Amino acid sequence: MTTPASNEHQCSPRSVVSDVVAIVPAAGVGKRMGAACPKQYLTIQDKTLLEHTVYVLLAHPSVSRVVVAIGAEDEYFHTTSLANDARVTVTTGGTERADSVLAGLHATQAEWVMVHDAARPCVRHQDIDALIEAATSHEDGALLASPVRDTMKRSNALGDVDHTVSREQLWHALTPQMFQRATLLTALEKALEQSLAVTDEASAIEFAGGKPKLVAGHADNIKVTQPEDLALAAFFLTQRNSLG
Repeated sequence: MTTPASNEHQCSPRSVVSDVVAIVPAAGVGKRMGAACPKQYLTIQDKTLLEHTVYVLLAHPSVSRVVVAIGAEDEYFHTTSLANDARVTVTTGGTERADSVLAGLHATQAEWVMVHDAARPCVRHQDIDALIEAATSHEDGALLASPVRDTMKRSNALGDVDHTVSREQLWHALTPQMFQRATLLTALEKALEQSLAVTDEASAIEFAGGKPKLVAGHADNIKVTQPEDLALAAFFLTQRNSLG
């Protein structure tokens, strides 16, 4: 199995970063949740998922600002506490994730940016610490990821098992993912120009020839996608709050 990012620098050490801008694409509608509102506005403990996510980012000492990319017809953001937070910049996102991230990149001039899913409220600060250290020590940036633990199957067009895929060196890509702003901006623009399938920011860097560093993150950094995920996220947040 590939060894996750370590504390060893792969190139010359850079200065400690203390003004990272986090970009949160939040223009999606979350159809798989089957909810009456976009999933980022579902609530846990009287706060929306988006609020939990943004505030955990802002609570990290290296994150100076969060840029939230919302939908053009978003009717919910203005009702959240984020709308009146001076540390939050709002911009209009697009129909695809890459469009929203691109809008977020245009809304800041920060040297370093990290992109984080709106529906991942349980990310740990220690994982962000490790991500920042890896990203600033690696020329192609870094992303949080989790090694695949389950047996992997590839199906045929009928939904039958075609073959078993080795899980060795396979990872689930998580967020945040962190890169130099200029590098990610150029990579995303080129990928979109070529109509490439950009499912996360690391894939845009890969299309440009880069090899971002994988940083092993905790498995409780879940993305709320299905209805049952909301209860699991609530459990993790409640458990974390009870521990202080």
